[in-house]
Amino acid sequence: MTAIVRKERLVFFLDECHLLWGEALGYAWGPRGQRVELPITNEQERQTYYGALNLLTGRAVTYPAEAGNSEQTVAFLKHVRQRFQGRPLGLVWDGASYHRSEAVRAYLREVNGERSEEEWRIHCLQFAPHAPEQNPREDVWLGAKTHVRKMWNVIKTFLDVNRYFTTFIECHLFEFEKLNWYGRLHII
Repeated sequence: MTAIVRKERLVFFLDECHLLWGEALGYAWGPRGQRVELPITNEQERQTYYGALNLLTGRAVTYPAEAGNSEQTVAFLKHVRQRFQGRPLGLVWDGASYHRSEAVRAYLREVNGERSEEEWRIHCLQFAPHAPEQNPREDVWLGAKTHVRKMWNVIKTFLDVNRYFTTFIECHLFEFEKLNWYGRLHII
């Protein structure tokens, strides 16, 4: 905890999200009694994102991935380490099977080496099972998807969906009350 207070160890809440072309769909108004049809070129277009939310700053990192799996999880962990110049990290995430996979465990062994647990470069903690409401990162995804839905009138392609989604996340500072559940106010 002392390393977190001194800002020597960064703490992030991690999660994955699957963005679908249909995220841009919302409500449509039309004449009463008439069906309104909106053309959709491909409902199945999707993009997986990994994301991390910094406990202290409220800044979010978003990383596009091919899928939510062990290989992409390791790639995301490498990305976060590189982005924060190898600083020690505390990561809090859910119990997805690929978070606990042998590939992820091997990467963590490689990064942490023979250090004692207090000196690990990456320390992972898991939320309670089946409790997404505990993860503030879920609120980032919800905010971005809500923003996309509000932009339905200017979104023409799935590329637009992705652009509005990622721009919303990159341009916001997230100050959720939920971050205070984890001692944020006591640290800052």
